[in-house]
Amino acid sequence: MDRESTAERSATEDQFAAGLAAFDAFGRATRRSALDGVALFENEFWTARQRQAHSLHEISYRACFKPQLPRFFIERFTAPGDMVYDPFAGRGTTLIEAALLGRRAIGNDVNPLSGMLTLPRLDPPSLEAIAERLARQARELPEAEADPALLTFYHPETLRDIARLRRHFLAADVDAVDAWLRMVCLNRLTGHSSGFFSVYTLPPNQAVSLERQRKINEQRGQVPPQRDVFAILRKKSAALLKDPLPAGFRRGAARLLTGPAERTPEIADNRVDLIVTSPPFLDVVDYPSDNWLRCWFAGIAPNSVPIALHRALPDWQGFVARCFAEFARILRPGGILAFEVGEVRRGKIALEQAVLRAAGDLPLSPLAVVVNSQSFTKTANCWGVDNNSKGTNSNRIVVFERR
Repeated sequence: MDRESTAERSATEDQFAAGLAAFDAFGRATRRSALDGVALFENEFWTARQRQAHSLHEISYRACFKPQLPRFFIERFTAPGDMVYDPFAGRGTTLIEAALLGRRAIGNDVNPLSGMLTLPRLDPPSLEAIAERLARQARELPEAEADPALLTFYHPETLRDIARLRRHFLAADVDAVDAWLRMVCLNRLTGHSSGFFSVYTLPPNQAVSLERQRKINEQRGQVPPQRDVFAILRKKSAALLKDPLPAGFRRGAARLLTGPAERTPEIADNRVDLIVTSPPFLDVVDYPSDNWLRCWFAGIAPNSVPIALHRALPDWQGFVARCFAEFARILRPGGILAFEVGEVRRGKIALEQAVLRAAGDLPLSPLAVVVNSQSFTKTANCWGVDNNSKGTNSNRIVVFERR
C-alpha cells in the first residue's frame, strides 16, 4: 500500500514535494512516480553544464558529484549559520559549497587525502602570498631523490622539482600557504594537457599504473616533456581563486574528521541540520589504485586506508544501515539527510531501494527519491562511455527527514 496514504505527512514533506513537482527552471516538466511507496521525482533539477560553479571547486577527484547537487539541498533546507555535514567528504564539494553559502560545515572521510584536498580551499591564501612562496621555493628547496620509474610520467627536470616539493611538504610543519600548494600539487600530478606535470595520460581524477602509462607512451609515440612546475602551480592557483569569495563566506570555519563514517564520537547528538553525501558505490571505484600517485606524494600508504568496498549488495546495505544509525544520532529532529547514489552495473542494481531498506526502524522518514537527469559529460566522452547506456548518467538522491 502507498506509504503516502497510510502515514502522516510532515509539512516539510508536503513543501518539498510541491517544490519538486512544480520545478521548471530548465524548461522540463517533472515526472512523478513512486518507489516502494515513496514519491519519486525526475527532472533536470540543476544544470549539468561545465564550470557553472565557483572556481574553488575546480579540482579533480574520482567519483565526485557536481557542486550544484549540495547547493540544491543547502538552499532548500538550511539558513546561514546552520550546520551542514558530509560523512564521505572526498574532495570537499559539500563543505566548500556550504561555506560559500554562509553555512557552517563539518566533514569526515576515512582517506587522509580528503583533508589535504579540502581544508586549504576553505581558508585560501592570497595570490601574492602564493607567488612569493613559489619564487622562494624554486630558488631554495634542496635536492631530493625520487623513484626513477616515475620518469614514465615525468621529464627528469620536472620529476626533480616534484621530488623537491614532496620532500619539503613531508618534512616541514605545513602552514596555510604550503597546505594550499600541496593541494594544488596533488591535483596537477597527472593529466591530459600542458597544465599538468605529466606527459599525456588519462583524465586527472586518477593515476594509471606505471605499466599502463608505458603502453600509452608507446601507443602515442610520446616522451614526457619538461614542465615548469612552479609556473603551473601559480597558474592553477590563479584559476582556483578567479571568482571572488562571497561576503558571507565562512573562512576557516569548517572541521574535517578522518575516520569511518559509522563512528564519529567527535560530533555531538542533534548537532547537524543537513547531511548531503555520496557513499562508496559497491566495487565501482578502486580508490587505492586510483590514488597511488597522490598517496606517494602525500606520504600515505594507499593500502592502509580502510575505504569501504563491498561487492555484494547485502553487505553494502548493511554498511549503509550502520552509517544511518550514526546519522540519526547527530541529526537534529527535523534535520534532513540527502543520500546520493548513482547507477551501477549499467543500471541493473537500484541502490536507492537498498537505501530505503537500510533506514529500517531508525527515526528517518523518507521524503522523496530525487532523480536529476544528467546530460553527456566530458569525462564520459573521454572514457568512451555512451550516455544512457553505461556509467553514471543521473544523480539519484534518497531524501530523509529526522523524526
